[in-house]
Amino acid sequence: MLHALHEAGVKIDIVAGRGIGGIGAVLAAVDGGAHLWESTGMWRSNGATRLYQWRTTLRAAIWTLGASLAALMLPLVVLVGAVVAYPVAFVLRVIGFETGDTVAVGYGRLVDFVFQPTVLPVLLPRGIVIILLALLVILFTGTMWGFFQARARRRARGAFWWSFLGVPLNVTRVREWFKGGLWQMMRGAARVARPKDDDLSERYAELLADNIGQPGFRELILVAHDVDARRDLVFALLAEPNRQTFFLRRVGSEGSSRHLETMDLAGTERQHAIDAIAAALSIPVVTEPHLVSFAPDSPWRGETHRLCDRPDATARLFEEVASAGAEQIVLVSALPEPVGPHRLSAGRRDALGRAGENVTAMETAALRDAIRSNDGLFQVIFHIRPTHNPLGPFDFGGCYDERSDRRQSLAELVDRGYEDGFRQFVDGVVGASGELA
Repeated sequence: MLHALHEAGVKIDIVAGRGIGGIGAVLAAVDGGAHLWESTGMWRSNGATRLYQWRTTLRAAIWTLGASLAALMLPLVVLVGAVVAYPVAFVLRVIGFETGDTVAVGYGRLVDFVFQPTVLPVLLPRGIVIILLALLVILFTGTMWGFFQARARRRARGAFWWSFLGVPLNVTRVREWFKGGLWQMMRGAARVARPKDDDLSERYAELLADNIGQPGFRELILVAHDVDARRDLVFALLAEPNRQTFFLRRVGSEGSSRHLETMDLAGTERQHAIDAIAAALSIPVVTEPHLVSFAPDSPWRGETHRLCDRPDATARLFEEVASAGAEQIVLVSALPEPVGPHRLSAGRRDALGRAGENVTAMETAALRDAIRSNDGLFQVIFHIRPTHNPLGPFDFGGCYDERSDRRQSLAELVDRGYEDGFRQFVDGVVGASGELA
């Protein structure tokens, strides 16, 4: 969609986002939107197809349990093999091949060997015990590694054995994918190693702050949720006079708590730019929250908080965009209109698919509520959305579309967004008003 607005020359003053939509906002703010949609862009790269992975220890545990199950099924496999081997041997003998007798005799010897008292009855229990011990070692090692890493920054309560379960998804890959893409865009052709997160945050904030007002550079607002404080945190980098108006509300009519919720990325809190998007990419419950350590002289006095996305934070994002001075909104979402009767489809069996269906349902309802409750804040809200989108929140590798009976990919969704942007906004709004040259 950004591609369509860019080609049409539509001027955007503020970009805002939450969740994975924050990636587009962060790049579009520094004139890096092309790094998303071009043929070698982030959304078309191979790395984008496997962003949210099952936790490493969980995958290892599944493979280990699969190996133990295969070991238990070995006697049955040998017996089932006889059902295949002996008929094949009989057919070969009837045809006239002497190999039929060889197959039958050879398989009979194999069965006798496998079921000898010193072979399968002894080796099978030993193999299963070894596999289960390997499973315990994998779980214990992964749990202790995550436990000590987290404990270095935050304590946790509860029975230790709960740590073996943990969260199902690993968010590290998507964060590294984003930071790698952002740094590649910022460094250009220079071969410079990516700096640490704090340094990358400050470089990004300085790049945006020094160029706000220049063509292609835009003000930025991101929203994440603080699990510990039970508040939404608003990370913003705004130009004057919007910046002064926006952050003066810290001690305004909403009370003094406002200063706990707003982070000025153009000021002393610029080191949290990467933290903002890392938190937005953390999905509640199914991934670990992102730990953010605030400065000792900040309102949070050096505390370390757990931050993540909030699927129904769209309404809060609207409020903050209005506070920054926006009068018109171009709202972009990948969520089609809620369905009516006779539109049911088969539910997903896979775990990520089921989770994605629930997230999509919640975000669709939250989006509707946000538009209705905040409609009076703006002159107009232009909503660009697909008429049909089979991809769920975790289908980065594509999925089967039941309605079109084919497989659709993430790259195709990017192309459909470009077409929807032109049809629903550029041609339908800008062109109809006579402003499109």
